Amino acid sequence: MARDLETLASGYELAEAPCSDGDGGVLFSDVVRGGVYRWTADGVSEVLPRRRGVGGLALHASGGILVSGRDLAVGDRTVVPAPPGVTGFNDLVTTDEGFVLVGAMRFRPMMGEPPAPGEVWQVVPGGGLSLFAADVLWPNGIGISPAGDVVYVSNYTGGEVLAFDADGGGRRVFVQPSIGEPDGLAVDSEGCVWVALGEGAAVCRFSSEGEVLESIEVPGQFVTSVSFDEETLLITTAGSLLRTHVGVTGRPVPPATV
Repeated sequence: MARDLETLASGYELAEAPCSDGDGGVLFSDVVRGGVYRWTADGVSEVLPRRRGVGGLALHASGGILVSGRDLAVGDRTVVPAPPGVTGFNDLVTTDEGFVLVGAMRFRPMMGEPPAPGEVWQVVPGGGLSLFAADVLWPNGIGISPAGDVVYVSNYTGGEVLAFDADGGGRRVFVQPSIGEPDGLAVDSEGCVWVALGEGAAVCRFSSEGEVLESIEVPGQFVTSVSFDEETLLITTAGSLLRTHVGVTGRPVPPATV
């Protein structure tokens, strides 16, 4: 489906992790060049310099920003170190309680290492880690159904989006997109799942039963991630931050409390 896509910011090497700041602005990262940025109507500013590998971020209850990468940190302060053998944390989402579900990687894709199975971990207040799901080849976008009973995880290299029960059990394949690779994802208030499709240059909306409801073309762009700001879908690509009105709100994503 053709939608009007507004470019908010461009000129980045690998933009990722779009997140509304709750005040009309949008936070996002550049995974390769480093840094976390804030777009507002007045322009773009850098709010966390240099940090690389930020594949996921969320507002924090303390007023800061929780970011992934070599560890989980609020600004420059480590709150959760990576478990042994984990090369870094990738995408993340917060639960209704403010806990965090985050993907952990056991290889370095930017250094050309072959994929190795990673995990999804749950982080609780105090920084404790509990294993949510193992054997996810390249854990990427994570989302939670409005009722909190289903967790969706993009398995990028596996070419599939997995679904789990709220406790990490009941693993199953939710969808295998016909184009591209499932990267970031977000869940809307109707329970549908929006998936960024990497080299597929599109964002696809799937029903909770896995039916394709809509495909938004992003011509010539590697699409990395999506999130919601009210009825606006925020989209990051290899080089840009975009937005488009979609007429449905996202599942509320509370601030992190870890």
